[in-house]
Amino acid sequence: MKKMILLLTVCFITATVFAQNDQKTEKKDKTEKMHHMKDCIMKHDGKITVMKDGKTMDMSEDMTLTNGTVVMKDGTVKTKDGKTSMMQDGDCVYMDGKMKKMKMKKE
Repeated sequence: MKKMILLLTVCFITATVFAQNDQKTEKKDKTEKMHHMKDCIMKHDGKITVMKDGKTMDMSEDMTLTNGTVVMKDGTVKTKDGKTSMMQDGDCVYMDGKMKKMKMKKE
């Protein structure tokens, strides 16, 4: 009987330790995903913001990207070859000039 109680206690402690490690791993995975998000310029709710090194800030000046594309404070995107377009809500322009639509969360 004493062995059975000891065995159950050890199993309980082991299960508790593994559960805590899983939670720490899960939090670490979320943090790593945030750090691996690409730097970009995005439009959300009509505002142009810049995400750089995981930090988001309002766009304060026009930016020239690595491929020569210029993104202006008003959301106008002018490519090196002269094509001009306007960013729409949910658009994200990466620092290499590629534009993608972000998945927007519904509130």
